[in-house]
Amino acid sequence: MVQRLIVIGGDAAGMAAASQARRRRDRGDLEIVAFERGHFTSYSACGIPYWISGLVPERDQLIARDPTTFRESFDIDVRLRHEVTAIDLDRREVVARNLDGGGEVREGFDTLMYATGAVPVKPDWAHTDAQGVFGVQTLDDGAALRDRLEADPKPRHAVVVGGGYIGVEMAEALIQRGLSVTLVEQAEQPMSTVDPEMAELVADAMRGLGITIRTGLTVTGLEEKDGRVSAVVTAEGPIPADVVVLGLGVRPNTALATAAGLPLGPSGGIRVDRRMRVPGIPDVWAAGDCVETLHRVSGQPVHVPLGTHANKQGRVAGINIGGGYATFAGVIGTAVTKVCDLEVGRTGLRERDASAAGFEFVTVIAESTNRAGYYPGSRSMTVKLIAEKPSGRLLGAQIVGWSEAAKRIDTLAVALWNGMTVDEMTALDLGYAPPYAPVWDPVLIAARKAVDALAATAGG
Repeated sequence: MVQRLIVIGGDAAGMAAASQARRRRDRGDLEIVAFERGHFTSYSACGIPYWISGLVPERDQLIARDPTTFRESFDIDVRLRHEVTAIDLDRREVVARNLDGGGEVREGFDTLMYATGAVPVKPDWAHTDAQGVFGVQTLDDGAALRDRLEADPKPRHAVVVGGGYIGVEMAEALIQRGLSVTLVEQAEQPMSTVDPEMAELVADAMRGLGITIRTGLTVTGLEEKDGRVSAVVTAEGPIPADVVVLGLGVRPNTALATAAGLPLGPSGGIRVDRRMRVPGIPDVWAAGDCVETLHRVSGQPVHVPLGTHANKQGRVAGINIGGGYATFAGVIGTAVTKVCDLEVGRTGLRERDASAAGFEFVTVIAESTNRAGYYPGSRSMTVKLIAEKPSGRLLGAQIVGWSEAAKRIDTLAVALWNGMTVDEMTALDLGYAPPYAPVWDPVLIAARKAVDALAATAGG
């Protein structure tokens, strides 16, 4: 008897699961239907800022696999512009609405893959009919913003609200488009994904690009003129804006899950086991930005919305749905971004995370260079390490620097993943040549400094 898999969400996690399930079970055994509310499947949302800036010239370069490929090569029935509005677990069916006017459909399932992703945090003031306010969560969002940037009259002033990864990347993209850009951040620093002293290096680089940064400032509303946004309202007065981009972060898209009775965890994401099954509900799976997962260092459940995790989790779910066996091992919070040529990387816990998890620790900051000091193009690099007392186990790391900085975070991520101590790290056999590193790599310098800090603490 042919079984049916319904996939809700046609991006990374959903289509990775569908593809893996298909590789293990053909159409005579498993029918797969995937619902996607947007116009695209399997695209890189992380690449949207670079398409907006013009660095990536064509939208389709961000699409890994289009619906036609899934239909013809994978025999997956992809239904674009279909929004699932309800899940009935008792009747084993979903209800979907055709957003292009085709009415409502009901489809039964034997197995359900929930991969709805995340939705942007949108404060009350952002709910407006005024034109010119944009999120950048989906490729459709990016297309709407790019259309506005290319329409007449051309916008001159942009305000980015929120200084996380997407806010920083969008501020740079808009400055590259020739707009005057102000970034507004409620906290005392942008880039709160790293500790304050590291974030200040990022802020300096942004100012160097001509971006105005307003921190410690809360947006309370919008002003509009002739149906278009004209300013962002703050306690310190209005900031002119022809375009407003929301970069306030995201939350798991769990409205359907909640209504259907799927369990949520303390992070707000859907609870899943290591195989990406929803516990207590047979044949229901979930993956991607809508789920929570285990942080391998803190031991706490976390919501970390990244395309890398979504693809891995979707693959794990699809292997299991297809009859194989796979598990997802958790996350350590590794991420990278850039501002102009300044690279920013982090992995593991920040200081406040380590304190909240109950660790005692030392921190060190090491200044070095990306290459041998005498080699042309040598630039500064700052490495911060957080190590547990007294064991010396690495708890977290951050890097801010110029070329060759961000990828060094991968070395630290591997050390962190495998529970290495900073003392063990001092002996790492890392590659050396003057064009790529000084004779003492910045990672090794920071590890040695952390060992000395631990010794000083023990001696005290």
